[in-house]
Amino acid sequence: MKTLRAILSLGFMQLALAGAASAQSALDEIRSAGVIKVGTEGTYAPFTFHDTSGALTGFDVEIAREIGRRLGVKVEFVEGKWDGLIAGLDARRYDAVINEVSITDARRAKYDFSTPYIVSKAVLIVRSDNNAIKSFADLKGRRVAESLTSNFGQLARSQGAELVGTDGFNQSVDLLLAGRAEATINDSLSFLDFKKHKPDAHLKVAATEAAAEAEGVLIRKGNPELLAAINSALLQIKADGSYQRISHKYFGADVSH
Repeated sequence: MKTLRAILSLGFMQLALAGAASAQSALDEIRSAGVIKVGTEGTYAPFTFHDTSGALTGFDVEIAREIGRRLGVKVEFVEGKWDGLIAGLDARRYDAVINEVSITDARRAKYDFSTPYIVSKAVLIVRSDNNAIKSFADLKGRRVAESLTSNFGQLARSQGAELVGTDGFNQSVDLLLAGRAEATINDSLSFLDFKKHKPDAHLKVAATEAAAEAEGVLIRKGNPELLAAINSALLQIKADGSYQRISHKYFGADVSH
């Protein structure tokens, strides 16, 4: 009996040690490989997009590279459509998603988030000659261009809108300008960037959501060391001025709060 108890005790200890090793393995594996893989859209300016040379760039892209630098590894970006980004994390195609992912209770139930690294508000965008849509409540029965699983899409749906599925901000705006949609709810910072580059575009903000949303780096649950390392990297980025430099480059202001 004592022998059996000893065997069982040893077995439980081995399982506990294996569980602890597994919880630490994500950061260890990343550092061992020398690469952290990051899921991102590549079509969502100014956060993640391709410049005129075809190179991937943007606010989120630069933040990801700064995180990688402080982890001591290279960053490998894996691009995909928004609707499949989080599923790609589940499928272990990458280690993290850095793509303006809003921190919500529903997502927290399944994933872990870093501390917030940017704050934004949702704005209701319509054509300049549209005087019928003045508030989010006016979207009932209207055709609204959105990524179907995004928070913006959920907000439009909650107002009774008819969603026209898109791949992201650029396509939503294109459909709006072409008259194939009557509105889009999107990020205030994205719209400011769009207007900066296309000041003559006949679009305007009809309404702004009062509550701000915080975005964070999304990772799989059960990786506390990786989460702590990412949070530490974000603190360093803000402390040494790197965050402010990147923020002012894309927005002309500090967008961390």
